Formats: sequence, structure tokens, C-alpha cells
Amino acid sequence: MEKFKANFKLSMVFVYILLIFGAIIMIFPFFWMITGAFKTTLEINLFPPVWIPSSFNLDNFKYALQAAPFARYFINSLIAMVGSVSVCTFTTILAAFAFSKLKFPGREVIFTLLLALMMVPFEMLVITNYQTVISWKIYDTVWALIIPFTSSIFYTYILKGFFDSVSDSLYYSARIDGCSNWKYLWRVLVPMAKPSLVTIILLNAISRWNSFLWPMIATINVSNRTLPFGLYAFVNEGGAKTELMLAASTITVLPMIILFLFARKNIVNGVARGGIKG
Repeated sequence: MEKFKANFKLSMVFVYILLIFGAIIMIFPFFWMITGAFKTTLEINLFPPVWIPSSFNLDNFKYALQAAPFARYFINSLIAMVGSVSVCTFTTILAAFAFSKLKFPGREVIFTLLLALMMVPFEMLVITNYQTVISWKIYDTVWALIIPFTSSIFYTYILKGFFDSVSDSLYYSARIDGCSNWKYLWRVLVPMAKPSLVTIILLNAISRWNSFLWPMIATINVSNRTLPFGLYAFVNEGGAKTELMLAASTITVLPMIILFLFARKNIVNGVARGGIKG
């Protein structure tokens, strides 16, 4: 028994060492980016490298904000993210409820066909989406960044899994008591699905914030760029000054880092309660 406890403690020490090593590998790029954003041109090019800048001045951030309208890029990204995530969450709730609780002909076939569409990569839909925004005359507008992402089969599949875990007897009891489908959805299912919904919203928000390919295709005017596309343009147009690139990258990434730090418990709770499995 004592030997088993000793081996168990040794194995746990080994596991923690691996976790610490993995955490360092994951955190190091962010550490280098943030500290590099405060370094001077001399410090950023020194070898061996300078880990901590001599002074935390904001000159690199000031120059980056003057060289490119990052404030405008930030607003565009925020509008596109909030708009698409809000509508997508609404349509996801309705679709998940319909496929989970409503009985209609061909329900399983339709849902299976929709799941099959998850195998189609987004890059294959770019041409169709591009033709759509052109025909709707919303090209190079913020609407072009929102409308193609107002629904998601993946998030519908996740939320449907949670709705399926809620007993149908609760639904039928509510219906017998005179509760409508609409009232049952918003007063019973949605509050119960809060952890899963929070996880879906956060994952969708991160995905939309980091979107690069579609904003680059759907916008051409500088005033309509989002942060990732604006960062790409800044790097190509502003020269190869590493410290300025790191400052601009920090401006782009920092909102998502802050969002994750505040919402990490909700993400863990959503995964633990079955919002996302596997």
C-alpha cells in the first residue's frame, strides 16, 4: 500500500511537471508579444534576447495607432462580432429547439443532411457568399461581415444535445398546463441551458473576432477593415519593425485575452455540464 502511494505521488509529480511545461510553452508567445511591444528597436534585436524591457513606454502603441486607424478597426470588429453572435445565438436556440422537441416529418433526415454540411470547409463557400453579398449590394459594408455568419450547424448540434438531455415529460407537462412552445423555450429550456449557451457565445465571439479570410474578401475600404485584416495590412504597409508589429498584435489580441480571463469559469462549466463533449 505504501509503495502504491509512493508511485501515485511520483506519477502526480510527473503529471504536474508536464502541465507546467505545457503551460510555459503556451504562455511564452503571449509573454514575448506583450513585452516586445514595449521594447525599443535596439532591445528587440539584441542577442541574447532582452526578456524584460528597460522601460514600459507606450511609444510603440502611439506610433501604431497613428500609422493605422486601429480604433476604427476595433469598432468594426466589435460591431461584426456582436451582430453576428447575437443573431446566430437566436437562430441556434430556435433551430435546436425545433430539432429536439418538435415532431415534424423528415426531422431526422433534415438534421442529418445539415450535419453532413459540417464536412464542407468554409473556404468552399467563399465564392457563393461573395456572389450573395454582391447581389444584395452589401459588399464592402459591415453587413457583409455579419449576414454570412447568422446561423451555425455546429452550435445547433451542441445545443440540441443539451435540449435532448432534458426529459420530454417536462415538455409535455408544460404543454398540458397551457404553456406555449415559445414560453417553454425561453422560460424553461434557455435558463437551464445557460452554461452551454455561454460556451457557444464565447466560442463564436472568439471565432468572429479572429476572422481574417472573409473580411479580407468582403471589404476593400480601409474604414471597413476589421482588426485581423487591419493588422495584416499594417504589417505589409508599415515596414518590418518588429516592435511595432508586436504592439499592433497586442492591440488585436488583448481584448480576447481579457474576455477569456473573465469568462474561463463559464467555459469550464459549459464543458463540464455537457455543452461540448469529446
